[in-house]
Amino acid sequence: MHVRNLDRLTDLAIDAFMLAFRGAIILVVVLGSLLTLFSGVYTLSDWFELVGNGLTLGAIYAMIALGYTMVYGILKMINFAHGEIFMGGAFGGYFAAVAFAQAGLLTDNVIVSLIAIVGMILVAMAVSVALALGVERIAYRPLRNAPTLVPLISAIGASLFLQYTFRGFFGSGIYAYPNIGFLDQNAPIPLLNMRWVDVLVVVAALAMMSALYMFVMRSKVGTAIRAVSEDKGTAALMGIDANRAIVLTFVIGAAMAGAAGVLYGLSFRQVTFAMGVIPGIKAFTAAVLGGIGSIPGAMLGGMFLGLIEAVGPTLFLSGFGVPSVNQLKDVVAFTMLVLVLVFRPSGILGVRVTRGRA
Repeated sequence: MHVRNLDRLTDLAIDAFMLAFRGAIILVVVLGSLLTLFSGVYTLSDWFELVGNGLTLGAIYAMIALGYTMVYGILKMINFAHGEIFMGGAFGGYFAAVAFAQAGLLTDNVIVSLIAIVGMILVAMAVSVALALGVERIAYRPLRNAPTLVPLISAIGASLFLQYTFRGFFGSGIYAYPNIGFLDQNAPIPLLNMRWVDVLVVVAALAMMSALYMFVMRSKVGTAIRAVSEDKGTAALMGIDANRAIVLTFVIGAAMAGAAGVLYGLSFRQVTFAMGVIPGIKAFTAAVLGGIGSIPGAMLGGMFLGLIEAVGPTLFLSGFGVPSVNQLKDVVAFTMLVLVLVFRPSGILGVRVTRGRA
């Protein structure tokens, strides 16, 4: 009886702490937002500029997050090498961009430059897909029936292997994407102070994510992938090749990561062997935030995280007089992640996944 009462008191204490924690975060967010908005320091144009930056970041995070959530959905494992798949695509796009620049294709001619950018994305996709297929075949497939911790360790090893392999081949220096003149110009969009490169990133990401969603939900191959994700054994009895579905999942996720690598390079203009670490962690966070295993959840989680990272520090902390609020963007982003998961442990759109696989 004494032990039971002690357990009950412990549960009450934990519940009280979590309630106080939720209340403290909500109080800081609401009070900080009101103080910032009523201070009048930032104009409407400033807020729209932050929103534009958030959309650009969110689009990139969402594209990378799709690889995490699709692999988890079908294999129930986290592909921690996915950040390096993204990095490999960025490098592939860089070398293609250099070749196109030397050929005189990256000019002020918008049509020619856009065709070259499509070529860069295709090259990046090919590089990322090749890396992902190698990782799946060597590091993951032999361990499908192993205990959960074993593929996780293998994934971390694959991540480090790819990262330092690229460092060995290309060094630790920073490679700058060639300049494409018109991309740095401001786009004539009312209120949103966005460059053409930001518009390109958002539009391309939305188009590719929409195409992916339609492919997964409407095509026979997409139906097969979803069937294997639900139950491999039953899918096999229905004549679906599980190995083929898993490989296709890696291919699709890697292709999206490769395209994201080029969009990241065009937006931030630099690539390095370690560039996949932080975006990879952020994208994994976005996948968890949206509901790991849910494709729409990964898209929504990426956009939400990008907007919170861009707008949150200024909105929540400037009113308290915190200096250099942008340096706290990661703190704000992960605090919001904790807040969302406290109220919705399965993520924003993770209810269906939780019920089906709990």
